[in-house]
Amino acid sequence: MFEQGDWLELPTAAGATIRVLKSVHPRARRLRLTVTSKGARITCPRGTHPSQVSAFLRTNVDWLERKLDELNLDGERLPALRVGVPTTFPLRGQETDLFWADGPYPRIEHAGESLTLVLPRPGSRALPVARGLIASFLEAQIRRDVSRWLATLVPLVGAAPTGLRVRPLKSLWGSLDARDRVNLDLSLALAPPAALRYVLVHELCHLRQRNHSRKFWAWVESITPDWREQRDWLRANGSGLKAELERLVADVAD
Repeated sequence: MFEQGDWLELPTAAGATIRVLKSVHPRARRLRLTVTSKGARITCPRGTHPSQVSAFLRTNVDWLERKLDELNLDGERLPALRVGVPTTFPLRGQETDLFWADGPYPRIEHAGESLTLVLPRPGSRALPVARGLIASFLEAQIRRDVSRWLATLVPLVGAAPTGLRVRPLKSLWGSLDARDRVNLDLSLALAPPAALRYVLVHELCHLRQRNHSRKFWAWVESITPDWREQRDWLRANGSGLKAELERLVADVAD
């Protein structure tokens, strides 16, 4: 469990001040900086000296400023997900209508550019059930695309991942863990398929090159020539996707 600490103030080169919440976690082994729609947080192992925290923040101030700018925290907040109230959200890059209906058992129906959440008579658990249905549906969309693409991508890369995990990630789009398992952010189901494919290619290329060297990016470009376009799209729209995912599946996110 996090031990809430103080708000730290970090000056930027432009003369602004960034507020960062300092939190201590008993299982933390290193300093970790994260940015979400709620702001910036630095997680520290217990006993970390304040000077180490300050030095770490100064080293990462440019990255932190860019991430906060991308999130546009002062922008208009999205409407909360409410049982029985229709709404819209992006799915695979297309605006999609979300409707509600009564039924004997929970399920989700997908037809054209609309989703219908079918739930039994609304009760205290209706919203968590709805969020779970949406999360499962979005994960299925990603897994379907990935399974189809891997058949052609694996021979091009010359290596295959050991597994795939799809879950909400706070600041990343994807990662490759020490066991060669690819992790993908659940909000990529809301992005155009080309953006999801770029992230997958990016992580697959790390199977052969564990850094972001010139050789790595040349490999990515040989498989996905438009990778810059997709990366820039995610940078411009990523905060919106993550905010949409948070309101849709907030209570099932890690």
